[in-house]
Amino acid sequence: MSGLIILILVLVLLAIIGLWVAGVYNGLVRLRNLVQEAWRQIDVELKRRHDLIPNLVETVKGYATHERATLDAVVAARTAAVSAGNSVPKQAEQEAGLSAALGRLFAVAEAYPDLKANQSFLSLQTELTETEDRVAAGRRFYNANVRELNTRVESFPSNVFAGLFRFERAEYFELVDTAARETPQVSFGAPQVGFGTPAPALGQGAAGTQPLPAEPDYTTPDPAGQYPPRNQP
Repeated sequence: MSGLIILILVLVLLAIIGLWVAGVYNGLVRLRNLVQEAWRQIDVELKRRHDLIPNLVETVKGYATHERATLDAVVAARTAAVSAGNSVPKQAEQEAGLSAALGRLFAVAEAYPDLKANQSFLSLQTELTETEDRVAAGRRFYNANVRELNTRVESFPSNVFAGLFRFERAEYFELVDTAARETPQVSFGAPQVGFGTPAPALGQGAAGTQPLPAEPDYTTPDPAGQYPPRNQP
């Protein structure tokens, strides 16, 4: 009888362990799928962004023919972003470069009033802005799921089963503004500060060096027989 009880307890314990392992595994699968789904949403918006840029370049080209270098930079940045491959950090790097190139293009457009009033340009600018907003929202959702997955993959005891079932860490999608990461140039040179005209030194007037007045001779009377008066303390 006691042997049957022990067998039942062992079976119950094994069932509990099996359910726990299944729960850990299913949780890892769920997080991995959420990360992949979130990335697919970002990828859709990025492709839409890439598709809008050729029309934008053609529109700007019709008004700003002298801005060839800026337009070529946008085209080159778009090509690099489209061909970034499956690496999330590489895609983020190329998208950051594309954003910088677009920023320069819109800055150039400010000098062309006719271009700024063009309906096609305004429509493309609005669509790109809305796309950027959706990418930003998708990036936050994606990175939140990446953080959760990476925590499970690295934490004990779920990391044991993550290694056993070959679950790996996911990469964050971070669009870094390279200009903001540049080290600021700080000058520690002493500033040239003037505090007005310096006071003349003792014995020196405004026009140059002047001798101090001679001290009266208190031992010699004047022609009237008077001695010079002394200053009273």
